[in-house]
Amino acid sequence: MMTNGDGLRKHVERLRALSFKIGMYRPPSEGGSASLLLRVTENCPWNQCTFCEMYRGHRFVYRPVEEINADIDRVAAMRDEITAVSSKLGMGGNISHELGAALLAEGRDLAENPSFITVFNWLSSGGKTAFLQDANSMIMRTPEFVVALKHLRETLASLSRVTTYARSKTLARKKPEELQMIREAGLDRLHIGLETGDDELLVHVRKGVTSAEQIEGGRKAIAAGFQVSEYWMPDLGGRERRRQHAENTARVLSAINPHYIRSRPLVPRPGTPLFEDVAKGRMCLSSPHERLEELAWMIGNLDVTSRVCFDHAMNSWVDHRGGLLFRQDYEGYRFPDEKPLVLERIREGLAIEESRHGHVRKLMAVPSL
Repeated sequence: MMTNGDGLRKHVERLRALSFKIGMYRPPSEGGSASLLLRVTENCPWNQCTFCEMYRGHRFVYRPVEEINADIDRVAAMRDEITAVSSKLGMGGNISHELGAALLAEGRDLAENPSFITVFNWLSSGGKTAFLQDANSMIMRTPEFVVALKHLRETLASLSRVTTYARSKTLARKKPEELQMIREAGLDRLHIGLETGDDELLVHVRKGVTSAEQIEGGRKAIAAGFQVSEYWMPDLGGRERRRQHAENTARVLSAINPHYIRSRPLVPRPGTPLFEDVAKGRMCLSSPHERLEELAWMIGNLDVTSRVCFDHAMNSWVDHRGGLLFRQDYEGYRFPDEKPLVLERIREGLAIEESRHGHVRKLMAVPSL
């Protein structure tokens, strides 16, 4: 067994010297599986949506493929250092709590090192998945993205799934053969922010895409072999536009028929134009029951074979027992088989006194400006 005096310190020093770029944001399903987070672009190339504060004030950076590959190499070097310590401590290469404690005992500052924490958690979860940041990795030039993906797959051979965010408009503009090249290079799943399928609302929130482009982009991605996860935003149109928002979103999602449909109810974010619209009375948010009615319209019109998911804290309506109305696991409800169950859950939520959905109301609260 290795002691601090015969090499642990050198491994910790090498770990301290290694770092790579990590962004702030990833889908819950990627954090839940402890995906490796790796930036291939920085921030958002569009960055105009009225509801989004995630990259506001930060310029978009197109990273050279050489920088991306160097970061991948640093991840591999950290992996090798961590597994070497495990082997030398007699842990057989296993990445365990005991191993983490031993490393932190020698180098407490590693607890403040995002690169170390990310790689250690990724390894301890099996080293199987990676999420490529930031907001629209598919904007990379196809040959460069292919080079980076191949290097990722060759260097981190334990990966079984690689995913990223993508914009519908970018996918619609890509040639089918480009999407096929990217898929074959090792990208498996695309997380797409649909938000709404209503063209009037898409213009209103400055999404920069049409419903026709959303359908084209989603269909092209599926045809190329990607798993597609589409996100929609209940109450994005407020009380005034909720019916058209629901029905047209169902229309677009039905036309795409993605693998996953994920609900992300609107939370007005300070510093965004939409937040100001709500605070100044230019937009009226729906009540918890009205949001459920909107959800019923969307689900009722949905004709898909997708997994419909409520894997986010804002889907926090309660049932008659006071528990969550919807399951919040990452695989969700299987449609069309479980569509009647989801509609029944909505009816149960609507039958409950609206004040019992108080957590939803509290999250929705926006102070006046």
